[in-house]
Amino acid sequence: MVITPACHAGGRRFESGQLRQRIHKVTDLLCNLFFWRIFYLETHHQENERNMQENQDQLPDSVTEIETEGKKIYLVGTAHVSHQSVRDVRTVIQRIQPDSVCVELCPSRYKAIVQHENWRQMDIFKIVKEQKALFLLVQLIMSSFYKKIGKKLGITPGAEMVEGIQQAEKVGAELILADRDVNITLKRVWGYLSIWQRLKLLFQLVWNSFGTDDLDEKTIEALKGKDQLEVIMEEMSKAFPEIKKRLIDERDLYLADRIQNAPGKKVVAIVGAGHVNGICTNIHTEIDVRPLLTLPPRSILPVVLKWAIPIVIVLLLIFGFFKGGARHSIESISIWILINGFFSALGVTLALAHPLTIIAAFVAAPLTSLNPTIAAGWVSGLVQAWVKKPKVADLENLPKALGSLRLFWLNPVCRILLVVVLANLGSSLGTFIAGSWIAARSF
Repeated sequence: MVITPACHAGGRRFESGQLRQRIHKVTDLLCNLFFWRIFYLETHHQENERNMQENQDQLPDSVTEIETEGKKIYLVGTAHVSHQSVRDVRTVIQRIQPDSVCVELCPSRYKAIVQHENWRQMDIFKIVKEQKALFLLVQLIMSSFYKKIGKKLGITPGAEMVEGIQQAEKVGAELILADRDVNITLKRVWGYLSIWQRLKLLFQLVWNSFGTDDLDEKTIEALKGKDQLEVIMEEMSKAFPEIKKRLIDERDLYLADRIQNAPGKKVVAIVGAGHVNGICTNIHTEIDVRPLLTLPPRSILPVVLKWAIPIVIVLLLIFGFFKGGARHSIESISIWILINGFFSALGVTLALAHPLTIIAAFVAAPLTSLNPTIAAGWVSGLVQAWVKKPKVADLENLPKALGSLRLFWLNPVCRILLVVVLANLGSSLGTFIAGSWIAARSF
């Protein structure tokens, strides 16, 4: 029949119409889902932005925000022995989720923090031979000051820096070691001080290291306040202007440069509270750090004195011989040997040195005082290290010894350093007294 093809054609037209309707419905559904997804993501993004803004608005009081060259910097001013500083660091990094975290550490200090067994690798013979005993002793005294406070407050010194390192790793931020090398800092501080200022500084360090009974956590937190810090900085600049310049002002510049050039748009910088104002002042300027990394020029005066004093002593002995004869010269030489040797031996005795070290100091001092290329402390330190060579356990106990005057004095490593310093100090005192005595009796 003719009708059949027509029926089939109509059926096909009917089926084709249903298919188009279904396609339109599916298309409408996909469009709705697409636009709903766009709306959800935008809303969710805006909500996250609001939450992040709220979190940033609730940052601790220790945080100072700086905007420079399209970068937002969050300075966290800390105290190195403060529980609150540790909490502040953790809070800021978790809320900000920075691209970079800058810590007030140099590579050597960072290594000392993360590698707790670094003390085992200390070569005490090398330290004595390279005449670095005094610098190491000063570092140990400064560490003992912080450790004693930390022990009293129940916190490890520098814990906020450790927290910053750990939090940076957790959030995937790049860690920046922003501080100048501690050895350069100490050499610049020491190199620009007069002899009187050096003695004054050493006395102050020793006094502070073993006189921290009046410090508590409340006092530590109060010292972080801007008003308190301004007073402290002002007093420090009066007492030790050169120290403040090298230890604080120069490092403010160096830290500002490193923080300014840290990668990313969001940077968290963990620094001592005393550096915050200086960093804020310098962060917007271009800084040339090369002059900050140079070592101070050697003064010609110590070199002249090293050679002039032995020459003068020898001339006095010769003059005495021609004026008073052999007897006079023998008496002057005896004065030189006894006085110089006595004070150097007294110094190492105060350090509780081995009897052989005391004898070595007594014998070496009169000779080394006439030879500028070698020091009594160098000889005494090597003898002490030879007869009482530090064991691995002594090196491991060094951090513990820094918290107590008794343990500090009894630790073999500390004792070697004390022997070097006190032998040199005693020999210098003996040279001055013996030389003055010989000069007085020669005229």
